[in-house]
Amino acid sequence: MARKLWQKNYSIDSYLESFTVSNDYILDQDLVLSDLFASKAHAMGLGRIGILSPSELESISRGLKEIADLKKDGKFEISIHDEDCHTAIEGYLTEKYGECGKKIHTGRSRNDQVHTALRLFMREALVKVRDSSLSLSESLISFAKANTDVPMPGRTHMQKAMPSSVALWALSFAEEILDTLSYSAALYDLLDQSPLGSAASYGVPLPLDREYTASLMGFGKVQNNVLYANNSRGRFEAMLLDFFSYLALTISKISQDLMIFTLPELGYFTLPKELTTGSSIMPQKKNPDGLELARSRTALILSLSERVKSIIKCLPSGYNRDFQDTKEPLIEGYKVTMELVNITEHMVSGLEVNEDKLIEGCTSELYATDRVMEKVLSGGNFRDSYLSVGLNLDDVEKDNDPVASLKKRKSTGCAGNLNTGYADALLSALRKDNDSKAEWLKKHYEALLGIDELIT
Repeated sequence: MARKLWQKNYSIDSYLESFTVSNDYILDQDLVLSDLFASKAHAMGLGRIGILSPSELESISRGLKEIADLKKDGKFEISIHDEDCHTAIEGYLTEKYGECGKKIHTGRSRNDQVHTALRLFMREALVKVRDSSLSLSESLISFAKANTDVPMPGRTHMQKAMPSSVALWALSFAEEILDTLSYSAALYDLLDQSPLGSAASYGVPLPLDREYTASLMGFGKVQNNVLYANNSRGRFEAMLLDFFSYLALTISKISQDLMIFTLPELGYFTLPKELTTGSSIMPQKKNPDGLELARSRTALILSLSERVKSIIKCLPSGYNRDFQDTKEPLIEGYKVTMELVNITEHMVSGLEVNEDKLIEGCTSELYATDRVMEKVLSGGNFRDSYLSVGLNLDDVEKDNDPVASLKKRKSTGCAGNLNTGYADALLSALRKDNDSKAEWLKKHYEALLGIDELIT
């Protein structure tokens, strides 16, 4: 049986062990590489101050790489008796390399060990979600460009309102996603701080070079105050989940719109049959289950953020075991968000536009406001022109040209002046920034542990 990191002269009650560990040892499969990466940096830091000899550091480095290879092959096991990946890793090093394995934990608490692994996980998760979201935004922009002059009834209160276009609809979501990604830039800077060396919230009486280990892991800086480093656990997780939830809210609205627009009664768009499911009793059904589940998964992501905030809202300063229960919503939130963004991009790419149905939907009431503006341009005042048209809606011509109406809307961002260059430029800048961050992380992963990524 594995020796616990806190082991003393007694054995823990098996029922309490099961309760306190819960599924943490299973969740930690997703953190093995992050912990190995941080452990290598910590070991090099210990070598720098003479705690580990060069030969001991070499043995530990070899052991960490062996575990990385085992993990890659699905052969590194973590049991409930290990409690977590951190104990399993130290146990492997001690069993195979003896005394030096017992030194790896010098100067750190399991708290800052877990915290650092999670911070590394979150930093990479943010980069990966941004990358997938950029692809979704790019698909929406391409969809808009392919349908620039395709008219579409614009709606308010779910009722027909004014002429719009497929491109205007798609670009609205593309720009919304890009703005959400811009907002996440500040979040990356927050996550890009190393908590390693904060130990159990109060540091240790050793000359640890926190700046050195932070630089090895590619962090922009050290999270300065060691107590704040601890107290930020859960808080940063909630911020990342909030970012995920903003993306999910956008996707939920896209999904809701598409469920309405693909109704047979409207038929504006069609999902290929390969992107629908069937009914167990009604043979004719082609159900948009992917869109429906996108709405549902959005609710799940929103709840995960609130779950973390509820756990940390009344905690006193310093480490508390409650933090353990913020790990599951974080990891689940990342996985669900990645899946949600990717399936949405897949569905947008397969969407079919039915131009004839869209033109047919542009009925005469859409042009009432156009008639008001025509009267204003002819010298009338807005209020009397509005009243005149409103009292004589039957006089609104039925032979309106929806494409011509769109071209009259020439203000920036309107259907006649979509200014797609704005979205293109923002997409390009965000892509360049995110690719740079991804390359920076990869460079440090390879230098320290010889791997491409921490999240597989």
